[in-house]
Amino acid sequence: MSSKDEARRISGALIDPRVIDPRQELVRHDNLTDDELQQIIGVLDAVRHWREAEQRLNLESRTALQLNETDMKALRYVIASMNADVAVTAGALSEHLHVSTASVTKLLDRLERAGHIVRRPHPTDRRAVTVGITPETHQQVRRTMGMQHARRFEVARSLTTDERKVVTRFLDDLTATTLVSAPPE
Repeated sequence: MSSKDEARRISGALIDPRVIDPRQELVRHDNLTDDELQQIIGVLDAVRHWREAEQRLNLESRTALQLNETDMKALRYVIASMNADVAVTAGALSEHLHVSTASVTKLLDRLERAGHIVRRPHPTDRRAVTVGITPETHQQVRRTMGMQHARRFEVARSLTTDERKVVTRFLDDLTATTLVSAPPE
């Protein structure tokens, strides 16, 4: 077995409760058939593969644009706002990113120096400025993140209405598991 195959086998084992919790202290699995257990592990493995692929894409996109994760979130917000004909201000970015206005100012200074954004006077508020994305950066983001989003949309479109409901419920429930704090020891 190659080292890549071995690494994949071990990675897959990290979500198998027979390996990570053989005494069933956290995950009860003795009431499942082997087929049911393999299906559940398959679902969790598919989620893991998707997360890893998404993280790789985000890293590649950020690296190509020389951005950190917050910078990329800011650019995506600016693009979405511009597409909706909504003026983006530092305050709006601060709220969206859940960071202080001082942090947003530093972020905007960095993005402007790198040629990713431009600042313009606000059309109705003389004290404020708006933020826009440069055409070059907009094209780069569309080529990477935009194309990937379009592909994901087509995958979701290919599902039936009932399948979409099941997937949505599953992902919402999965998200909720990350919002629950760990039980006290």
